[in-house]
Amino acid sequence: MKLAIVGGGSTYTPELVDGFARLREQLPLAELVLVDPDPHRLDLVAGISRRMLARAGHPARVVATCDLVAGVADADAVLIQLRIGGQDARQSDETWPHEEHCIGQETTGPGGFAKALRTVPVVLRIAEVVRRHARPDAWIVDFTNPVGIVIRALLSQGHRAVGLCNVAIGFQRRFAGLLGVAPDEVALGHVGLNHLTWERSVNVAGTDVLPGLLASRLDELAEEVELAPGLLGQLGMVPSYYLRYYYAHDEVLAEQLVEPTRAEAVRAIERELLELYADPAVDTKPAALEGRGGAFYSEAAIEILAAINGAGHPPRVVNLANDGLLRFLPDDHVVEVPARFTGGRFVAEPVAPLPEDVAGLVAGVAGYERLALDAAIHGGRDRVVRALLAHPLVGQYHRAERLADHLLAANRKFLEWA
Repeated sequence: MKLAIVGGGSTYTPELVDGFARLREQLPLAELVLVDPDPHRLDLVAGISRRMLARAGHPARVVATCDLVAGVADADAVLIQLRIGGQDARQSDETWPHEEHCIGQETTGPGGFAKALRTVPVVLRIAEVVRRHARPDAWIVDFTNPVGIVIRALLSQGHRAVGLCNVAIGFQRRFAGLLGVAPDEVALGHVGLNHLTWERSVNVAGTDVLPGLLASRLDELAEEVELAPGLLGQLGMVPSYYLRYYYAHDEVLAEQLVEPTRAEAVRAIERELLELYADPAVDTKPAALEGRGGAFYSEAAIEILAAINGAGHPPRVVNLANDGLLRFLPDDHVVEVPARFTGGRFVAEPVAPLPEDVAGLVAGVAGYERLALDAAIHGGRDRVVRALLAHPLVGQYHRAERLADHLLAANRKFLEWA
């Protein structure tokens, strides 16, 4: 198997390589091509990747290139992990929304919208290169946020693509630890949109143990997602930690106004990691990488890639077209649910109707996402204002207008139409 990673110079990449080395029996990887426009970072990441695979005795060849066409040529799969504008753009996303009393976050709210505007056109151009130069049956696996909007953009253009997020696999590992069972013994009733999801059930040996966990370990589960125990008890399910931006917006905003941004922390971690990657003696995944985020990213990616490659896996949580699964959403909207890879495509597991409060929030955010994609593809300040106005975390016209001006001022150099 030839795998190309677009954004291969990311400090995340050795996390993936560590997984390839540990789980080599699951994925017959023969060639790993790292594609990145930054030759310095690319050289450092490729170097440690080669050393890690050599230490593990893995036979895969690592190739580094700044040439996208050469990188994806004849690839069996292409994984996309981009951050347009780098940590500087993330820092911006996490701060200018504060001017209008909105949360600053890289995937949720106004900052997440800015990221979508920067990212979607670039990913679509990359996908066209993949369509022309990769193998005809190659899949795009997208880890680039905001995953739901990016995948809908790709699917709307007819690309063979699926979205990947590590929230579900993180929950699976946490529940397995609580229950004292192996992760593969835990199947989640995971449902929602990317970064707007709930765990409705936790099945072990065919039995849903979530009600018992909510009864016996409610405080622990609530602390994990930084939400009130009473909320989890009322919902009867466990929201992802991204729901904190909705269920505890004012509390989060107050914290953000006095705490350093996540971008600042990540920038410091990246500097440390790149120094370690430059050391020819380093041939294992550095412990500092755990602070970078993306826990279990490699396991999640390998599970999806192995399934596409023909391995018989149980359902895995992915982002894919709704196709009637949530009946209150259009078929072409993208949802995040467990799905099996069968017959050359991902097929979602059935989903029971959602409670009205959850369905209402999902529908509201989905409406924003459709307007956000329209703005990302077609541009225009009016489309930006309309998408912001539709977002449940904005919802006021004059605020949406002011946010649009902040967004455009901070991102003009990334937007071809601005």
